[in-house]
Amino acid sequence: MELGQRVSTCVLLLLCVTLSTNGGNILVWYTEGSHWINMKPVLDKLIDRGHRVTVLVPSVSMYMNRNEASRFHYESFNVSFSMEAMEKYFEEFLHFSMYEMDQMNYLQIYIRFTEMMKTELHFSFKYLDGVVKSDTTMKKLKEGKYDLLLADPLYFGSDLTAEILNVPLVFSLRFSFAHNWERHCGQLPAPPSFVPAAMSKLTDQMDFSERLWNFLFYALHDVVLDNIYWKVLDKYYSEIKGTPTSACETMSRADIWLMRTYWDFDFPRPFLPNFKFVGGIHCRPAKPLPEDMEEFVQSSGDDGIVVFTLGSLINNITTEKANVIASALAQIPQKVLWRYGGEKPEALGANTRIYDWIPQNDLLGHPKTRVFITHGGTNGIYEAIYHGVPMVGIPMFADQPENMVHMKSKGAAVIVDLKSMKAEDLRHAVNTVINTKT
Repeated sequence: MELGQRVSTCVLLLLCVTLSTNGGNILVWYTEGSHWINMKPVLDKLIDRGHRVTVLVPSVSMYMNRNEASRFHYESFNVSFSMEAMEKYFEEFLHFSMYEMDQMNYLQIYIRFTEMMKTELHFSFKYLDGVVKSDTTMKKLKEGKYDLLLADPLYFGSDLTAEILNVPLVFSLRFSFAHNWERHCGQLPAPPSFVPAAMSKLTDQMDFSERLWNFLFYALHDVVLDNIYWKVLDKYYSEIKGTPTSACETMSRADIWLMRTYWDFDFPRPFLPNFKFVGGIHCRPAKPLPEDMEEFVQSSGDDGIVVFTLGSLINNITTEKANVIASALAQIPQKVLWRYGGEKPEALGANTRIYDWIPQNDLLGHPKTRVFITHGGTNGIYEAIYHGVPMVGIPMFADQPENMVHMKSKGAAVIVDLKSMKAEDLRHAVNTVINTKT
């Protein structure tokens, strides 16, 4: 081998060694549901960039599967409740959000909401006990010598753990109740005169009465969280640290807040340098569909297809409502791909196929897709924005009504109410979105 070739080979080997040592050692906090679905593509991208990713996963989880094939590592910890208890809580939460709330006055909603929140806190503490109160788990985490902790603060305690491990903390979140975490802990300005509170269903175009309601909405949520959430967390954090500790101050030490929205979704607002708006970070180009699904899509001709899903948490709805939806979809010329886990509706038309699972992103990126019927989850909305697909929103709970209000105000969606919806309402909404080019 000539001298020049030897030098080139040595340089290449040196570069390979250098590149392999540039990656960080990242610990990822546990989460659940669509929050975990959103996190996974980010972790894959971190691995592509040469980082080592370790995910904390509890012994009881509905979505985090330690046995699935993945490129990241798992660090397990035990929790002292059963899967049945968690599933029961989720069912109660969904039933309250979808059916009970409309039958209650504001006082009843407040009482029921606080009860649900206390139950949520109970589970969250059980999760956190499995980490910070477990000598075995904490020993493993300290020995892991992590460079960073990445967390969706849906389940609290990541800030406390990051402080114990003395590592930087990065949050990834959509929003907190009335932006409480961001405003109080992150010090992100949110003037109620023009920044609508999360879940208020308001836009930035508010009249005086709406601005007044927005101000009261912020205040009400702050009072609830101060009395139910922060006081309890302060006590727990103080117990672990051995000194009086403010959970909000601990959260405020996060180095970066990755907010999963962007200008295409949100309204104008002030922001700080350590708040990065990264809406759509999980979006990807569409991949080819399974052969049988592609055949069905192509059979739609010039009419195209409708993609319909109510998200990862809703597997079925009442038989009556399923038939209303099926009847509406049977009256449109498009072919429909419907993700649905319930009993086959009697009114199901020949143009509609039901699937236990659909490749949502790949369908939204298909050239024959005309409209996306969605519950309004942030993940699905951003995939629709990414692929330029207008929406019909059927929001049900949590941030979904808020999300669809944003999309309607941007001229990208029509909203129908699941509880009062008739077949004609849904059919008209779909036709409006397809035929109104704006």
